[in-house]
Order: sequence, then C-alpha cells, then structure tokens
Amino acid sequence: HYAFLMLRSGLLSEHFYILRNKSGGIQLANANILEQKKALVAELADRMKNAQGGVIVNYQGINVTDDTKLRSELRNAGVEYTVVKNTLTSKACDLIGFEGLKDQLTGMTALATCESDPIAPAKILANYAKDHENFVLKAGFVDGELLDANGVKELAETPSKEVLIGRLMGSLQSGLYGFAYAIQAIIDKEEG
Repeated sequence: HYAFLMLRSGLLSEHFYILRNKSGGIQLANANILEQKKALVAELADRMKNAQGGVIVNYQGINVTDDTKLRSELRNAGVEYTVVKNTLTSKACDLIGFEGLKDQLTGMTALATCESDPIAPAKILANYAKDHENFVLKAGFVDGELLDANGVKELAETPSKEVLIGRLMGSLQSGLYGFAYAIQAIIDKEEG
C-alpha cells in the first residue's frame, strides 16, 4: 500500500514498477533494470539454445586459485563458464523449453556451455568435481536433450570427437592395409 500511495502522490516516478516478490511482499523495480534483465535472459536463452552441450554445477566452496585454473582450462577448450542468477537461468529455460533443468537451479549455480564441442563442458567439469567434493554436477544438456547428473557423468566418459575420429581412421586404415597386403601377396604369388 505504501508504494501505491507514493506513486499516486507523485513521490515515485512512473519509471518504476510495483512488483510482488515470492513471499508476497511489495518491491519496486526500475523499468530500465527490468529491460536489462529481459535482455540478459534473452542472451542466456540464445547461448543455451546455440550450445551443443552444457552443464549446470554447484560451485560452492571452491577457492579462488582453483576457480581460476578451472576457468582457464574451460576457456582454452572453448567453453563459456559463468555464474548466473538462478531466476534468470530459470526464465531462459522457459524460453527454450528446458523446463526440466529448473529443479536444479538452487544454491550457488554456474553454467558452462560450448558451441563447438558437446562433450568438453561435461568432461572438464566432471574431472574437476572428482578432486573437489563441494563442486557438484547437477544437470546438463547435449544437442537439445536434457541430462541428469548421472547423464553428465556418462557424457564426460565419452571420448572427444578427435579421439573418435582417430579411432575410426585407424580402423579404416588397418582394413585397407590388410587388403593391400592381401593384394600384394596375390601379385607376388602370380609373379613367382
């Protein structure tokens, strides 16, 4: 009632909105700040939608030195890692149909996404979580499919794209070498 009376009496500018918070109380919101938050949500939704893979973690309890090393490793792998307010991430999830992730948006949450490698965020963060018990993998997504914490751990065990391509090339080459040796043996036998 107090905010309404302030608005009516001219003590409060029309550039403010009166909102109800989660507990039912009234709070004031600046129109410019609301627009900035909408832009942040849209940007976050685009980032998540365009990523091949992403992971949500609870980063509570890690020290600055370890966090700096982790961020450096993620950056070198092309992974974008940021701490984003849970409410903004929740609204971004609503925009792109990732509502299943919203249950995991509690506590101190960070988001890691990668546009070029669906496995990199899971692999790096799962490896980090092994050495830091307070660092918890919560959920993730790959190619638009949502994963629980176990799904993220399984994804982390998947070899990288480069390793898989190398294995495929190696198996193709071994088959071709075997075929070439067989042909050469036939030629040598016919000449001999």
